Amino acid sequence: MNRQQIVEEIRRKGSFLCVGLDTDIKKIPRHLLGEEDPVFAFNKAVIDATAPYCVAYKPNLAFYESLGAKGQEALEKTVRYLKENYPDQFVIADAKRGDIGNTSNLYARSFFEYLDVDAVTVAPYMGEDSVKPFLGYPGKWVILLALTSNKGSGDFQLTRDENGNRLFENVIHTSKRWGGTDEMMYVVGATQGEMFKDIRAAAPDSFLLVPGVGAQGGSLEEVCKYGMTDDCGLLVNSSRGIIYASDGEDFAEAAGAAAKELAGEMRKMLALYSKI
Repeated sequence: MNRQQIVEEIRRKGSFLCVGLDTDIKKIPRHLLGEEDPVFAFNKAVIDATAPYCVAYKPNLAFYESLGAKGQEALEKTVRYLKENYPDQFVIADAKRGDIGNTSNLYARSFFEYLDVDAVTVAPYMGEDSVKPFLGYPGKWVILLALTSNKGSGDFQLTRDENGNRLFENVIHTSKRWGGTDEMMYVVGATQGEMFKDIRAAAPDSFLLVPGVGAQGGSLEEVCKYGMTDDCGLLVNSSRGIIYASDGEDFAEAAGAAAKELAGEMRKMLALYSKI
């Protein structure tokens, strides 16, 4: 999926919502545990209920890898279900991979050839040769960790070099030599607030994947005020606030209602801060 297609979907739906499929088998409604594949049954119902209100889905691989082979099977079935039934959705594997070039080549093959997702999150710590293998697939995206929403993000990401540049700024400036705005996005946590001004100074035209709205307390309005571009430039993720809106038999209906409400707020933000 190319950038223009993403923008068109945002325009068509009036939403830049990404639903995080952080499916924990210990948190899904108990009545699903009798299903042959409880994780996939949960995901399928959530997808069907939320698809009208979002433009992307982001399964976090830790939730699937924790279940071994059964989790991998559920992940593959989830991606296949999206590709076959909702081909307009942008599918992100939240894997945070990053290793030496030879290993990254295999990771890229796994995600883009075998699993056939649209994007994968990548850690930049090991530098160019650990990232470039993911950039060799037309229509696929690297989403590079830049400034994350977790408490420990300041341990490294906000440290300054001898010129006063913070590490996240150096990551962005350096990585722009590796790939363009039609193949590379950046992860920026919603809890960073006004720091989005600094992100936009470093990456004025790049799409940003923004976790942390909802359960983590990030402000959608702050993200949009400081981070939105003319063509939106944002994919804002919500996971727990949507998929666990209810733990009863109405879980899918509740997830759909939560997604619809957040998408409604996004429509207002698009009218205020973008030209879409």
